[in-house]
Amino acid sequence: MSAKSSILRHGRLVAGTALAAAVIAGGTIGVAAAATSDHPAAPVAAAAAPAAAAVAQPPAAEQPPEGARATVKVDPNPAAPGGDVTITGNCGGGKGLKKVIGGYPGHQILKDLKIVDANPDAFKATAKLTTKIGNGVGPVMVDCDGEAGVTLLVTHTPPAGE
Repeated sequence: MSAKSSILRHGRLVAGTALAAAVIAGGTIGVAAAATSDHPAAPVAAAAAPAAAAVAQPPAAEQPPEGARATVKVDPNPAAPGGDVTITGNCGGGKGLKKVIGGYPGHQILKDLKIVDANPDAFKATAKLTTKIGNGVGPVMVDCDGEAGVTLLVTHTPPAGE
């Protein structure tokens, strides 16, 4: 690959990642802006609470806005192109896993996606990464029918011979 080709490919990757981050941030900010004072804040635990309360949910001011409370994890991360990945998480109050999206429009990074368990408390899906990706970072997003979540997946092509 020529130096010019490598620079152009890197530039597209950076631009694509920036676009995906902007879309995700815009959606989250839009959801946060749409949230109004109609939702009362959760009570804050007292300072003299027992040790068990130390594991309690953070105050509402520290939680993501409603609509963006699902959590998602991809394993392994980083992953190699063509490899299998497992997507797990919690719907954060959503009704259950409905959809998983990897990449951004026109540049999907997941194929053969299967939702194994849509349980809102502990969902699980499996997928294979496409082989048309190289080294970089891309978003993996979940739709939990009322709540959404996103994480970044790092892809790393192993050196030749491994």
